[in-house]
Amino acid sequence: MSSQTSIPVFAHRGASAYALENSFRAFEKALELGADGIELDIQLSKEGIPVVYHDPQLSRLVGINKLVNECTVEELLSFKLGKPWRRFFSSYKIPTLDAVLAWANSHQLPLNIELKSTILDNKNALIQMLHKLILPVGSHFSSFHYELLEIVKQYRSDVETALIATKKLKWDLLSDYKAIDSVHMHKRYYKPRFLEACVASDKACRFYAIDGNEAFLTNPHPSVIGWITDYPDKVIAKQHLQ
Repeated sequence: MSSQTSIPVFAHRGASAYALENSFRAFEKALELGADGIELDIQLSKEGIPVVYHDPQLSRLVGINKLVNECTVEELLSFKLGKPWRRFFSSYKIPTLDAVLAWANSHQLPLNIELKSTILDNKNALIQMLHKLILPVGSHFSSFHYELLEIVKQYRSDVETALIATKKLKWDLLSDYKAIDSVHMHKRYYKPRFLEACVASDKACRFYAIDGNEAFLTNPHPSVIGWITDYPDKVIAKQHLQ
């Protein structure tokens, strides 16, 4: 559990308010702004290679009507990313998880690796990834999918796991979720009921969608161990006002 002083700030998909989400530029910007860690999303290529990309489909940032897991890693790395009117001139590319891990390890910058739904279709690829994974100290896995976090705990009991809260989460039975160490919640859950449920079940918590304007940043609940934000600089500045 945290003290009242500086709580680690994770940059959501990198410093995504300032550079394209889940890109090396967003990750480097987060480091430049003083973020304590990076939140990123992984999907699997057709061969089961983890790549850093949020959506299961490529339409929003690539402009083609295909799923990530229908494409080879070679195809995925060739795509230009961006908004439609900028994509043609874009230098943004999809990174592999291996490339981001090498970068993060070189800076000893913790990662919050969100396991997306498409990994449910290729759990063997997740298991293979876990066997060889070297993570910066302070890294953890998060997911909406408890069964993926069970796999992480089975093969890498040394790594923290965090369940992302949904309306389906049984708060009164939180201690029954044995495969998780913490809960990630939207800031609208920053209420006594949910914070106390975490304390009662001995789970820590992090909050996302933080923008730096929240009053609770200057006097956080003791169960909070992280903020997840598109604006790491603003959250860091607010914490320094304590």
